[in-house]
Amino acid sequence: MGRFLALDYGTKRTGIAVSDTLKIIANGLTTVPTHTLFDYLKTYLERENVERIIVGLPKQMNNEYSENMKHILPFVKKLKALYPDIPVEMYDERFTSALAQKTMIDAGLKKKDRQNKALVDEISAVIILQSYMESLRLQNK
Repeated sequence: MGRFLALDYGTKRTGIAVSDTLKIIANGLTTVPTHTLFDYLKTYLERENVERIIVGLPKQMNNEYSENMKHILPFVKKLKALYPDIPVEMYDERFTSALAQKTMIDAGLKKKDRQNKALVDEISAVIILQSYMESLRLQNK
């Protein structure tokens, strides 16, 4: 059984999360500098069975795409070209950074640790993936 892989794509860093093989729980994997993302994905996808990649879809409150969309679309196009056998889906990422911050506060992380943007990106990827999996479960009911 394969896993789902989620990416919280940013121009500087990309947070990465992965599901368990049963696709119930999302776990933070890492955060990588975006310029090394394709190298990281190549290595990861060679050793792990990933059946779907979820990329955060940046939308604003008015449902329009945010400024980052101009960077994400070329990335997704290249991702689909490099890995045509792995479906790539985009999933709404609104509020993930705020939820990541709240999660870190609730977990008792100190202010200095909460300022770690790489950790925020990784937790955001977890939130994207967990939300995506929950939406699939609700669709299947």
